[in-house]
Amino acid sequence: MIYSENKSNELKSNVIVGANQISKYENLIKNKRIGVIANHTSVIFKENIGYTHLVDSLVALNFDIRKIFAPEHGFRGTEPNGANIEDEIDQKTGLEIISLYGKNRNYGVIDDKDLENIDILIFDIQDVGVRFYTHISTLHFVMEASAKNKIPLIILDRPNPNGHYIDGPVLNIKNKSFVGMHEVPIVYGLTIGEYATMINGEGWLKNRIKSEIYLIKLENYQRNLEYNLPILPSPNLPNSKSVNLYPSLCLFEGTNISAGRGTNLQFQIYGSPLLNKEKNDFRFIPKKNNGSKYPKHENKLCYGKNLTKTKRISQIELSFILDAYKDSSDKTNFFNNFFLKLAGIDNLKKQIIDNVSEKEIKDSWQNNLNEYKLIRKKYLIYNN
Repeated sequence: MIYSENKSNELKSNVIVGANQISKYENLIKNKRIGVIANHTSVIFKENIGYTHLVDSLVALNFDIRKIFAPEHGFRGTEPNGANIEDEIDQKTGLEIISLYGKNRNYGVIDDKDLENIDILIFDIQDVGVRFYTHISTLHFVMEASAKNKIPLIILDRPNPNGHYIDGPVLNIKNKSFVGMHEVPIVYGLTIGEYATMINGEGWLKNRIKSEIYLIKLENYQRNLEYNLPILPSPNLPNSKSVNLYPSLCLFEGTNISAGRGTNLQFQIYGSPLLNKEKNDFRFIPKKNNGSKYPKHENKLCYGKNLTKTKRISQIELSFILDAYKDSSDKTNFFNNFFLKLAGIDNLKKQIIDNVSEKEIKDSWQNNLNEYKLIRKKYLIYNN
């Protein structure tokens, strides 16, 4: 299990996550054959003992769990990003785990045959509120399978640690991929439960079908208050600082700059052997670790910046990538093909190359952002 620097935060806060409110969904799953879409963050918080996994808790209560469906990083959350994960049997419960991120699958897609003998689905995964974080893409395909097979879907809501702002370019749908399924900005300002209602409401599922959703809402959630995740969402987001910087630094995944994979400061630093060593005074050497089997610039000295002391940000910080491009000795190979998928729009790369200012770049996003905010407003369940 992966813990944050404050694993008791959830118990001390007043927020009650959806999973904890069993009384609100027990009648929906009683005497039903259940499929659960879950990972290591799918827990019920308990006083004194910390928490128990949702699946373990429901099995102990004699609910009929038939299958577990696991997203990127796997059911126990230990796999590095992009790793293909095969189907397996959970050693603790003996339940079948269907990987939604295996090499023989379309990422996130649930096959119809896997839903045979399933009466109801439960989705409970901690999200981080960022377009290219793939759990919302998994949610999309789960909802599509739910709608197609006429199987109701219970969504157990959880707080969004980046829910306090909205920023970034809105995806151009022609650039749709598993790291960007919908016309939303990089940081979209919704919980995963609110996001599900938007998917349904905007008709984003195939043929505009709709999933029958039962949303178990958060209690005492305030979007603008800082929320440190008690259990970290993936191996490369090791603390709240990385979660906060991730929307800005993940753009480096589409470049020849490392965002710290292969170190213990993932998404809190950036650098490359190709950056100006005089202007970039932080040094690190990426090496294989649990979060990255093949880190960028493996075993090479990188020059860059350490952002661990930055204050909590409430916007996409473009200065990181703008500065890195200016300081790079290899501008020709600075970008790779993944950058377009992450950016979601065609012109951000050109703007960076053309030395367009951060203000001008952000101004170019505003019309689409304002349109998105009007759409988002329709699906707000909690405070603005």
